[in-house]
Amino acid sequence: MVSIDHVAHKILTYFPYVLVLIDMRFQGVKCGKDGSVDNHMEMGKKLLAAGQLADALSHFHAAVDRDPQNYMAYYRRATVFLAMGKSKSALPDLSRVIELKPDFTSARLQRGNLLLKQGKLDEAESDFKKVLKSNPSDKEEKEAQSQLTKSDEIQRLVAQSHRSFDDKDYVTAAAQLDTVIETCVWDVTSREMRAECFIQMGEMGKAISDLKAASKLKNDNTQAFYKLSTIYYNLGDHEMSLNEVRECLKLDPDHKQCYSHYKQVKKLNKQIQAAEEFIQEQRYEDAVSKYEAVMTTEPNVQHFLLLAKERICHLRYSSHHIFTVKDYETAAKHSEGDRHIKEGLERAQRLLKQSQKRDYYKILGVKRTAQKKEIIRAYRKLAQQWHPDNFQDPEEKKKAEKKFIDIAQAKEVLTDPEMRTKFDHGEDPMDPESQQGHHHHHFHGGFHGFQGFNPFGSGPFNFKFNFN
Repeated sequence: MVSIDHVAHKILTYFPYVLVLIDMRFQGVKCGKDGSVDNHMEMGKKLLAAGQLADALSHFHAAVDRDPQNYMAYYRRATVFLAMGKSKSALPDLSRVIELKPDFTSARLQRGNLLLKQGKLDEAESDFKKVLKSNPSDKEEKEAQSQLTKSDEIQRLVAQSHRSFDDKDYVTAAAQLDTVIETCVWDVTSREMRAECFIQMGEMGKAISDLKAASKLKNDNTQAFYKLSTIYYNLGDHEMSLNEVRECLKLDPDHKQCYSHYKQVKKLNKQIQAAEEFIQEQRYEDAVSKYEAVMTTEPNVQHFLLLAKERICHLRYSSHHIFTVKDYETAAKHSEGDRHIKEGLERAQRLLKQSQKRDYYKILGVKRTAQKKEIIRAYRKLAQQWHPDNFQDPEEKKKAEKKFIDIAQAKEVLTDPEMRTKFDHGEDPMDPESQQGHHHHHFHGGFHGFQGFNPFGSGPFNFKFNFN
């Protein structure tokens, strides 16, 4: 069984100002007239000491229900909520404790820290000042003074960031908000403002990360989902855009902006999916018609225009080679052994296969004449955008993983002179079939196969790259 000191230490790691089970001043406090309240309190303490948080919570729930005036029952329950990482649930309990016992400095200090994390600076400062005016312990006094000083500094930075934002100095505003958010980690307003800075700076991956956090921190945050959907749409990702706008409409089916955007994205998504299905069926003319419809549906977003134009060119190129192969196959049946027909058929088949391969230039969005620096710059931007750590939903993460690998492979091929030359001559260095009879390159593929410098820091994924 885990000791009570161990549990207290674990809680204090995250909430250094929490004075829980080890505070002997409250030992022996009676919990109302009904003796069962004492039993629930005692059992809750024992279960908490054993690390059985859910069971402990049940007993503190029961204690609160039986004696709604028992401030210690609320305090203990808040302690469990904090240990479980449920700060939103802990906050009302701490407020109830302060209401019942205004001089309970430990509860007020805890509440002040939670309010500070939420970015509610005025309320947090009020709690810290009241702690200092009461009769706090030396430890509480030191903690309250430190947090009050930090809160004052955050107030100043928030004001500065607003001025920078109004002056359209988005780089400075974002840097100032970085410092704010280090302390106010649950501050929705600061995250949404920083997201807007990133949008203006063209750093869409960072904007997406902040908006996803904001959508979780604030209930019914339709605006965050709407912005996420429009960002993905302007990046040319119609599927992710559709996912996010649907989340918006789940919260508010009558949301005008989301509904209007949803109809547009759904129409475009349907056209692109139909075109790709036609390609699989080798109905190339029908696919071309669908991609021409895409250009009519969305004439303003460059990504969709380029996608449609490239696919149409690719389809016509592929269609030409398919008919050429069929013509040679027909000729070969009537002229068996003709060397020129045989060579022509092999050449046509090779060109057809090449037309169906991945285009690494297209994946990175660079021209075939792009220099190495330009390729690396495009890679960095896309890798940051599609890093799987940015996605929580399993389906979104799975899609991001695939895109991330494609982006990494494209960079690997196009920054290696030998592999790039092979690719330019119709051979895919990442295609196992192309490697038959050749030495395998050091790139092993696969999601965990990259080695080198990790530009994104540690995380649950082991992506390693060398940018040189």
